[in-house]
Amino acid sequence: MANILVTGSSRGIGAAIFSALEGHKLVGHSTGGGDRAVAADFSDPAQVNALWWEAMGRLGGRIDVLINNAGIFEATPIEQSDEGWLAGWERTMQVNLTASAALCRLAVLHFREKGGGRIVNVASRAAYRGDSPQHWHYAASKAGMIGMTKTIARGYAGENILAFAVCPGFTMTGMAEDYVASRGGEKLLADIPLGRVASAEEVAETVRWLAVDAPASATGAVIDVNGASYVR
Repeated sequence: MANILVTGSSRGIGAAIFSALEGHKLVGHSTGGGDRAVAADFSDPAQVNALWWEAMGRLGGRIDVLINNAGIFEATPIEQSDEGWLAGWERTMQVNLTASAALCRLAVLHFREKGGGRIVNVASRAAYRGDSPQHWHYAASKAGMIGMTKTIARGYAGENILAFAVCPGFTMTGMAEDYVASRGGEKLLADIPLGRVASAEEVAETVRWLAVDAPASATGAVIDVNGASYVR
């Protein structure tokens, strides 16, 4: 049984990950908190650090696995004012990348003391193929997450600190259903050879395997869950 911190666990992929890991000792995270979730707003760096230490306390002073799933997907068109565009870019980078990096740093420092641990970062297909013209920042944040994951894997494998990433494409959550419809519905699905978007449970099972069962030699791996809509 592992002690696991899951960020962004209140809905969608995060809720499915939390469910897939039942049987382990879990602490979740959401902006509002809850019985099994710590409240933290990732736009505030101080709350990110506070989340780690609160989770550490709830898990008896030991975390074995960090799963970075929290993120935002907010449009920032280039036609916005300079100030508005930059604010949108910086908010997305803080929530999606810098907050995850801060938690990874704390995890690596902790894992060094405890003899190892695992990090699973939920990135996106957008890290490799880009996203819409309104979402430069989102694609960049997820590409940064991939680079960070690979760096951690290469830098700390000798200390039994393992790092993995998952890159979903469209995933069927409530938000994704609305987005698929807004982007053309069946026309968008025609770009996915599998003929459908992934389920949150499919992504969650991939994360669960990496967090618990994947062999150590797989560290640094990035697994795509996108129905072959983008292959590398």
